This record gives sequence, structure tokens and C-alpha cells, in this order.
Amino acid sequence: MPRSPDGASGSRRGRVIFLSVSAGVAALVLALSHEVLFPFVLAIVLAYVLTPLVRRVERARLPRWAAVLVVYAFVLLGGWASVAATAPRLVAEMQSLIADAPSLALKARDEYVPAARAWLVRRTGIHLDQVSAEPPPAAAPGEPDAHLSRRADGSWDIDVGAGVDVRQVGDGHWRIEPISPRAAARPFDLANLGTEAASRALAYGQKNVVELLRLGRDVVAAVSRAIFIFFMTFMLAAYLMITRERVYDFFRSLVRPPSRRSFDALVARVDQGLAGVVRGQLLICLVNGVLSAVGFSLFGLKYWPILAVLAGVMSLVPIFGSIFSSIPIVAVALTQSLHTAVLVLAWIVGIHQLEANFLNPKIIGDAAKIHPVLVVFSLLVGEHFFAVPGALLAVPVMSIAQSLFLHLRLVAFGDEAPPDSFVPPAPPS
Repeated sequence: MPRSPDGASGSRRGRVIFLSVSAGVAALVLALSHEVLFPFVLAIVLAYVLTPLVRRVERARLPRWAAVLVVYAFVLLGGWASVAATAPRLVAEMQSLIADAPSLALKARDEYVPAARAWLVRRTGIHLDQVSAEPPPAAAPGEPDAHLSRRADGSWDIDVGAGVDVRQVGDGHWRIEPISPRAAARPFDLANLGTEAASRALAYGQKNVVELLRLGRDVVAAVSRAIFIFFMTFMLAAYLMITRERVYDFFRSLVRPPSRRSFDALVARVDQGLAGVVRGQLLICLVNGVLSAVGFSLFGLKYWPILAVLAGVMSLVPIFGSIFSSIPIVAVALTQSLHTAVLVLAWIVGIHQLEANFLNPKIIGDAAKIHPVLVVFSLLVGEHFFAVPGALLAVPVMSIAQSLFLHLRLVAFGDEAPPDSFVPPAPPS
């Protein structure tokens, strides 16, 4: 017997109420458990990146679980081989960088800082030497260096005058002593700084053995948690890839049958945008790192393996990542010569021009393009609320939001909607 219009209306109303309540409960659960969602987010990203490889392996008539294991073996063995091949060189370069850091600092102090000061004087006429570098004057004769007074509430108030140093020497214990004018006027010396830092670290270790033990415990706990998240992420990603049709069918079942074709188009649009933002950006990072390594090695840049890895990894964050990675690279090049710095900077600019005019359109595609203003906005918002993970996930989230907006605009305006580059999938035959 066909349903009456009232029954159909009641069914639609019940569906809306059910979905609204379910969405509210899901949002509440996610909000309450946000501190443990990190491995789930990583698993979703990993599953999305590796799903095309799993599909390719499945074409060899392997069951899906076997295809997932093959892809995992390929990825993990490939990662281990890459680390094993590059780690010795990276460690050697890092040791060289640490060993050369004092000489680089002295060179910057003795050569580049005076040159920058002279340039500033020529350009602005401001003489920085006019600023007194003398130590603060000592207390006048008869004037107490420190004054101890008791407050009405029983606490103590300490007024410290000029030329007095206050140091914490223990839990709840402080030492007040005058500053030696000779020590205050002592010039900067990296050797003295290192010796003083080592002495303070040793003294701190002797007085805070319990805190150091707690720090060691925290380090062990952090490493254990990282290993747990690593294996948990791969396990969750495997479940998502093996049961991807069931996951998709579940969300599709929440949509009314007349709207399921529109749902399929929305998912296809989101997938097309994310494919460029996530998979395309990872490929661009790899290309960026390889091209950086080639150029840096040709120009004889010191520590080029580490700097090339830095350039590739920082490319994960659009716009800001490339800018921030270029600063230390050009700074290292300046320690060699101005000619090397100019060549390195020109090579970096050339890579980014190649990326903007060729790689982005070909790898990411037109459908995944997000306006640069939206990219900057999403990065700032993501970093403000969620720090580094927020900056990494900001652009993918913006891509999903843009795809949702374009789809709803198409549904609302119909044939009058402005055209875009998305091509809806063909209906199943």
C-alpha cells in the first residue's frame, strides 16, 4: 500500500531529527576525545594517500588484505632503505655543522654584524655605537643594594637595586649578591659561554637529580607513545583501506535515495580536490627536495643534504614553508660567499617558479586550486588554534570546505551556477 503524504512527511521529519541528533552526538564525542584523535587523523591521511597504490596491486588479482600488506612492505622497506642510504651522510653533515657553529657565530659577529652596522649607518645615519654598552651603575655609597621588608599579610618584599644579581640556587632558596663590574663588562666569548653553561648544567644536575630522573621517564614515555601511535596509525589505515566500500556505503545510506547521485558528485569533487592538495603536494615536496639537492650540490653549498631535506619537508606547508626554509639556506650560503648566496637564491626562486607554473597545474590540477588568500587564511587559523598539526592540515580542510561550497552552490543555483572545472562522474550503468 502506498504511503500517504503525511506518512512521507513524517518519515522525512524523522530522518532529519535522527540525523541531527546523531550529528550532534558525534560532534560532542569528537570534542571530548580530541586529545586522542591524532592517530585517527593520521590514519585517514595515510589511507587516502596509499589507496591508489592498493588499487593498482589489486589488479594483479590479489585479495585486498594482501594488496595492503604488499604496499606496506614496499613503503616501509623503501623508507628504511632511504634512511639507511642517507643517514650516514646526514649524520656526518650534522656533526660538521655542529662543529662549525662556533666559527660561524664568530664570523657573523666579526664580519657580518659590523658590515650590517656600517650599511645601516650609511643608509639611515643612525650610529649604533652611541648606545652605551657600559654595565649598569653600582649603588651609591650608603645606599643598600637590596632592601627586605615584611608585608601586612606576612609575606616578604625584596627591593633590588642596581648592580645586584638574584639567582635561584634551590627549591625555594635564592642568592642575592653584587655584580662584579669586571664580570659585568666582560666581553662576549663563546668559550667562556660554553664553560659557564657546562658548569651550570653540572650544578643543576647535582641539585636536581630527581627532576632529571623524571625527565628521563618523560622521554621514555614519549618514545613509547610515538611507537604506539606509529603502529596504531598503520593498523587503522589498513582497516580503512580494506573496508573502504563499507565506509562509503554507510555514509551514502544516510542520504535520501533521490539525493544519492548528488552525494556521489560531492564525494567525487572532494576527492578530486584532495587528490591535488594531499597527493599532489607530497609529490611536489619530493620534486622540490630532489631539485634542491641537485642545485645545492652543484653550487658547492655546505651541508647541502640537510638543507635539501629541510627544503623538501618545509614544502609541506604552502607559501610559508618555502619562505622559512629559504632563510637558513641563504644564510649558510652567505657564510661561503655572496656569489654562492646569489646562485642558491636564484635556484630556489627558479624551483618555485617551476612549481607554480608547471608542477601545480599538472600535478595538482585546476579543480584543486585554492585562492592564495584562502591558503594564507587557513594556514594562520590552523596554526593559531592547533599549532603545527593545524598548519599541516589547514589546506586540506580548506579544500574540503571549498568543494562543499561549490557543490551547494551548484545545487542551489542549478543551471544558473557559474561554471567550474569539475566534471561530475558518469552515472553507473
